[in-house]
Amino acid sequence: MHRPSTKNIKYFQETILLWYNEYGRHFPWRNKGLTHYQLIIAETLLQRTKAETVSKFYKQFIKDFPNWTSLANADITVIEKYLIPIGLYRQRSKRLKGLALEMVKRKGKLPKDRKDLESITFMGQYIANAVELVIFNEPSPLVDVNMARVLERYFGERKMADIRYDPYLQALSYKVVNHERAKEINWAVLDFAALVCQAHNPKCNNCIFRLKCNYYDTGRYNIE
Repeated sequence: MHRPSTKNIKYFQETILLWYNEYGRHFPWRNKGLTHYQLIIAETLLQRTKAETVSKFYKQFIKDFPNWTSLANADITVIEKYLIPIGLYRQRSKRLKGLALEMVKRKGKLPKDRKDLESITFMGQYIANAVELVIFNEPSPLVDVNMARVLERYFGERKMADIRYDPYLQALSYKVVNHERAKEINWAVLDFAALVCQAHNPKCNNCIFRLKCNYYDTGRYNIE
């Protein structure tokens, strides 16, 4: 597997941040001054869900469930009504309520130890990374299919089907977000995936990375 150079990673960081400064999307969970609860709820709702979909009900969700206690005490059917638009709503509502119950027990405090963090209900790799990023301000990547698509198209494809266990993609994603503006780089990559580097019909001819992109070089965007 080709190992991206430090120079190329730096170029990607600088270029994606310039793009984000001009075209980045605005969502309520990216605002300053949010509580840890509000940030974690946003990330759990965003997992495998389009940001635009979550943005339609996020503010009302926070208004109706302003803290872990209110969410833990809520009727599961009430939570389900909010989550219908994002799919698997019964399963996700149950897990979200379970997370709330656990966080009430913990008095809202999250452990910094990675194993302890992932042992909490709903704290898989993605959410744990999100907590490290938005709560503990550590440069952790929000690796989902969208970030994976952008990184693989530009730097080169992974070998394993499951993005959570591919060593190349995991190492690459950490290198890419290892920056003083780690949050913005994560958001920039996700926004770029949604607006330019889309799964189908990507806007390759207008892409800021086309001169150095592996995917553009192959010409596959013309046939996919």
